Amino acid sequence: MSSLNHSLSTSADTPLVIAGKSFKNRFFLGTGKFKNKSDLAESIRLSGTEIVTVALRRIDLERHEDNILEYIPDHVTLLTNTSGARTADEAVRIARLAEASGCGKWIKIEVINDSKYLLPDNQETLKATEILAAEGFIVLPYVSPDLYIARQLVKAGAATIMPLGSLIGSNQGLKTRELIQVLIEEIDIPIVVDAGIGAPSHAAEAMEMGADAVLVNTAVATAGHPPLLAEAFSMATHAGRMAYLSQLPERKNLADASSPLTGFLYEQ
Repeated sequence: MSSLNHSLSTSADTPLVIAGKSFKNRFFLGTGKFKNKSDLAESIRLSGTEIVTVALRRIDLERHEDNILEYIPDHVTLLTNTSGARTADEAVRIARLAEASGCGKWIKIEVINDSKYLLPDNQETLKATEILAAEGFIVLPYVSPDLYIARQLVKAGAATIMPLGSLIGSNQGLKTRELIQVLIEEIDIPIVVDAGIGAPSHAAEAMEMGADAVLVNTAVATAGHPPLLAEAFSMATHAGRMAYLSQLPERKNLADASSPLTGFLYEQ
C-alpha cells in the first residue's frame, strides 16, 4: 500500500488484535484456486496481507513438489484451515496434524457436510472450537451468521467469529448483511467477514459496517490478474475501515441541499 495510506492508517486507526497479536492490514487472503504459485506470492506482496489461510491438504508434507509454504513470507501469519472436515472430530484431527507438521496453532475451523450449498455446520464447528481452544489453539471459526452460535463460540474461547457474506465461492457479496451487522454490534471479539466477497466494493461495504477484517480467496485467485485484484482488495478494505472510523453520515429519504436554497438568486 502507498505511504499515504499507511500514514492515514497509523494516525487514525489502531491495530487489529487477535489473540494478543497485532495486525495493521485487515485484508486476509486465502490460497486455494490460484493457477500458479507465482501469482499467489505476488498477491501476498502487493496486498500487504499479514494473515494467509492454507488448507492442510494443499501443504506437501513429503515435499514431492514445491511446498506452498515456501511462497508465504515468514512475517505472514499462517492460518491453517480444516477444509474437507465434515465433523468436529475430523476438524480436530486436521488441526492437531497441522500443529504436529509445524504449521502452528492458528486454525480456521471449517466444518462442511453440505455438498450442494457448502454451508458450514455451526454446531459441529462449536464442538471443534471447544476442544481446540481448550488445547491452546487460536481458533477462528467460519460460520453462518447467527447471534446465538456466536455467543456460544465466544464462551468456547474463539479468537474471532468469521460469518459468511454469501455462499462460498459465489462472489455474490454481502447477502447476509443484516445478520452480520447484528454480530458486529453484539459480539466483542473481532468479526472477520468470510466467503462470497467477490469485488473490492464488497470488502469496503463490510468494513464500512464495522467489520474488523475480511477474508477473500476465490475472487482474487480466479481473476484475470490476481495480484492486481489483491492489491485493490487491500486498498478497498483500508478505505472502508477509514470510512467507518470517520463516522459516516446517516442516510436520508429526502434531498438535503449542500448549498443554501435561499439567497441572491431568489431576491427580487
